[in-house]
This record gives sequence, structure tokens and C-alpha cells, in this order.
Amino acid sequence: MPNKTRLAVGLDFGSSCTRVVFCALDGDRIRYLGHGRAPVNSWSKGRLTDQSQLTESLRSALAEAEARSHVSPEAGVIGVGGSAAGFNNRGLYEFGRKRQIGLEDMRYAVELAAPVRLEDDRLVLMVCPQDFILDGRSGYRNPKGMACARLEANVHVLTASAVEHQGILAAVHQAHLAVEESVYEGVAAAYSTILPEDRNRGVALIDIGAHSTHIAIYDGEALVHTITLPAGGDNFTRDISWVFKVNYEDAERLKREYGSALTGLDSYRSLIELPAPEGRAPREASSARLNETLEARAEELFAAVFDEIGGVGMERSLLEGAVLTGGGAELTGMCDVAERVLNVQVRLGLPLGIEDWPEELDSPVWATAAGLAMYSGRLKLRKRV
Repeated sequence: MPNKTRLAVGLDFGSSCTRVVFCALDGDRIRYLGHGRAPVNSWSKGRLTDQSQLTESLRSALAEAEARSHVSPEAGVIGVGGSAAGFNNRGLYEFGRKRQIGLEDMRYAVELAAPVRLEDDRLVLMVCPQDFILDGRSGYRNPKGMACARLEANVHVLTASAVEHQGILAAVHQAHLAVEESVYEGVAAAYSTILPEDRNRGVALIDIGAHSTHIAIYDGEALVHTITLPAGGDNFTRDISWVFKVNYEDAERLKREYGSALTGLDSYRSLIELPAPEGRAPREASSARLNETLEARAEELFAAVFDEIGGVGMERSLLEGAVLTGGGAELTGMCDVAERVLNVQVRLGLPLGIEDWPEELDSPVWATAAGLAMYSGRLKLRKRV
């Protein structure tokens, strides 16, 4: 691999698995080079509890990706989820007299919207411009070259836990990597799975992880709402464990092998064998009861998502529907339940826009890591320009 190859690297710190993606920039295109993953046990309910173990997991994932790609990166873009959440804000820039708007004026108006009063242990993670207001006239996406005396910027401000963020940064630095930027995991997943024209028509990204679900809602290509819900695939597994009186590992296996979030796919007479402790006789249960348990949890999760969509007045404006990513999206029937509860079309989010993307990674599980790598590439292209 030539030394001049510019690398774009995404680092996804999931609750159960660390994933990394290496890409190369060929002009304005981004091409897959390698990937790696490693199990991790550093998180509890979205909180980082073991920084050193996270570092070791990252090192293992990096080693695998380096063996595949034969390159060693110096930096990457990291994903942040956990307790991240966002809100809308506005910045005002008064010129004093009417004049043409320049790119620096737009940037400064956005900067004026960024300073906000935060609670303890919160930091500003991202500031995403939405649109601009010129002398009271709203709805301008790119007002460069227009004239006004009063320029206002509407932005979406994403915040995260300062302690969790610092812990992730330290883990990455201990793995001998620099951090180019921190990106909300929901935004990263949307970046790799939803085209700009689809975001323009209104769409919701729902990233279902192990311990949390990240939501990013777009309208007119602008990010209008983000929130992290404290529920994910782990809740489905715990429900099975409680209902069928099996341990967590066995409940996870039952979910993956026999589970569906949609009832009616199997005969009500279909039986599954339940794991039993040593010395106990095997037990059986109906697959219908398993699926009813999973369907109830899925309905509860998507009802919470619907409340968030309705809270920003987008329940009838998602013309491109919703996109599901993350490991929780792989459960059979999740799209069907989501369509029924959200009343929009729903699809699985698969990574788009990376050349030579391997078929084995064509999964919603890899959407965030792919989006982070694409974001890294975008940063480098902007620096070049």
C-alpha cells in the first residue's frame, strides 16, 4: 500500500462488541480496506465501567483490521452514544448594515448558537446547522451571496456525558490512536444508510443497540431531533430470561435461534426445548409464547420512539419512513412491528457509499462503524479543499 494513501477510520464502541473499519480515499471516493471486531465487557447500562478493558478490546479489533488491510492508521473518528441527547438552538449575528453574506458569516452565526448552559457532566458533542433566517425571513439552507442586516442560524446541539467521553478518548489514546472527531452514533448510522435526498424528505434513524436505542430524525436534510432511549436488545433477552426461567446466556440463544418480534409466523402448537440446569429434566414451551414476549417488548420500544417523533411534530412528515440499524434490528419481525406502531414504511439500514464493501458486513450491525469511517473521509476531503 503506497505511503500516500489517505486513510478514513471509524471506531464503533458497542456495548458488547468493538468494531473498526479502515477505508482509503481515492479522490472523492471512499474504498473499503479492512475491518476488525472484538468482544468487550466494559459497559453497563450505557456507562463505561472498565476503561482498560475497552482499550484491550480496541487493540484486538485494530490488530485484526491491520492484518486484513496491511495499513496502520494514526487517527480515527469515534462514536458516542450512551446518554447523548440533543436540542435545537438559535444564534444571532447582526451586521449593523445590510450586506452580502459570506461563508465566514454563516460559520460565525452557527458558532454563536453553540454556547449553551449545560448541566454538570455534560459537554457539547456536535453542532449541526439546520437553516438560516435573513431579516426575519426563514427557511434558507445556503444563503451565501444573499444580502441582509440580521443573520440567524438554527442549529441542533448534541450533548454527551463528559466523563464517558473522556473515558473513551483515554481508551483510544492508550491504543496509540488520535481522535479526529466525536460523532453521535445515531448520526453516524444515518450517514452510512440514508441518502441526502431521503433525509430531505423526512426520515427517522433508529439504532437499536444492546443497552440503548439512538434516534436521529431528519427533515429537509436537517437534523431536527436526537435522543438516546435507555432500552435495547438486552431488554428483550431479560424478558425471555424472566418469563421462561432460564439464565441470560440461554435466553440470548433462544432469542437468536427461535425468536421473532411478530407473532403468527409459527404454529401455536410448535414447541421449543428450554435449557435446564444439570440434574433437572428438560422442559418445553410454545414458540408462540416466546414470540408474544418479544412482540410486547418491541411494541413498547417503538411506542417510545413514536412519542419522540410526535414530540417534534414529525408523525406525518416522515415521507421516507424509518430505518432500523444496530444488532437489535436483526431480530425477525422488527420492521413489521415498527411499521405497525409508527405507521410509516420501515426498512433495515445497510451501509451505502463505500466501494468494495464486503458482503459479510452488509448488515445493520456495521452501519455505525461504516458511517464513522465515511465521516472521517469527509473531514479529510474538507481539509484538502
